[in-house]
Amino acid sequence: MSRKVFYPLLLLFIPLIGMNFTDEIDWSLSDFIVAGLILLVFSICTNFIILKISNKNGRVVFITILLIIFVLVWAELAVGICMSPFAGS
Repeated sequence: MSRKVFYPLLLLFIPLIGMNFTDEIDWSLSDFIVAGLILLVFSICTNFIILKISNKNGRVVFITILLIIFVLVWAELAVGICMSPFAGS
């Protein structure tokens, strides 16, 4: 596993910096931990797909499915699109 897997975690600097400029971004430590775990799992799974699947069309399909799952989980935790007990807001 390469260090590139950890590059998506740099996205967490966006809300961290944004919290200094506006009160509309209100993340706690647990929000950063959960977001970091989600980004890390997504990145590791994407890296696994790229390394293990040699067919380009297969890669695109699996990464697209993974991306859809990632967006749905992120949206559920952020605003509660499915009204689960884990929903945000």
